[in-house]
Amino acid sequence: MASTESEANRNHYAAIVANAGTFTSPQAMIDFNDTSWTALTGEPGGVDFIEVDAGGVPALWIVPKGADERRVLFYAHGGGFLGGSIYTHRKLVGHLAKAVGCRALLYDYPLAHQAKHPAQLEAAMAAWNWLVDQGFDTRHVALAGDSCGAVLTYGLLQRLRSQGRLLPAATLIISGWFDMALTGASYETNREKDPAFARESVDWLATNFIGDGDRLDPEVSALYADLSGFPPVFLQAGADEALVDESRMFAERARQAGIETRLDVFDGMLHSFQMMAGRAPEADDAIGRFAAWVRPRLGLPDAVSEKIASGKAA
Repeated sequence: MASTESEANRNHYAAIVANAGTFTSPQAMIDFNDTSWTALTGEPGGVDFIEVDAGGVPALWIVPKGADERRVLFYAHGGGFLGGSIYTHRKLVGHLAKAVGCRALLYDYPLAHQAKHPAQLEAAMAAWNWLVDQGFDTRHVALAGDSCGAVLTYGLLQRLRSQGRLLPAATLIISGWFDMALTGASYETNREKDPAFARESVDWLATNFIGDGDRLDPEVSALYADLSGFPPVFLQAGADEALVDESRMFAERARQAGIETRLDVFDGMLHSFQMMAGRAPEADDAIGRFAAWVRPRLGLPDAVSEKIASGKAA
């Protein structure tokens, strides 16, 4: 049964629907996210946030106290290419980086009203190139992202592979948007459960992002990409969200491509419920699962063994 605290996420999406008619400009939606969405996440504490120009891309270094300085989460925030920013997501990524015990680079990109695809992917590439130029070993970097951040994460992987470049160690995806053709059955089966992501709404988001572009283009719909050779992936989604079948279909495609794949679906949860980190137990549980899975893939010690070795375990 979903916790009382987790209802805040459902209420947030219900408020978006209720206020949709008042969003008379892209900035109005941005302002709503800056106040409502940001408030869902608890402050992680013990984390520094440092603004940086990452190759011309606005970004935040997110550095937990005592974190391994040479391991990095490279994070693409969500928001449907309509809203979201490094500021709406800084606390979520702070919780994740703190749990993993590494730093994170949370980068920004143009929203769809500012520029259409591929401007967002080009920003991701610029930030990645900047990170590599800083001397970080890609074997010690994991890609991560939520919602439309999956588009940039797998677009980036495809471009790196096409250029014959080294790939990162692992991928973490929250409520991934993998299919702009909207073929998932959960758009119908979860229609009454998900207050915000009706098929018609997501269809509009896709058009807003790519215009009349090909919705089966692998760079925007990773479900149709050649996934061979890509790093291990851990996918998380809410059982009640309209997009949940996109994660299921993508997990199956990844397994068929020989990729080590894990998919956790959380009962009673909606899209990107991990934004409630620090406030809802389901979100904290999800963050903990990510951390335990990705630490060894980044070459970090198991958290439990580390506590035992330091004498901090109960």
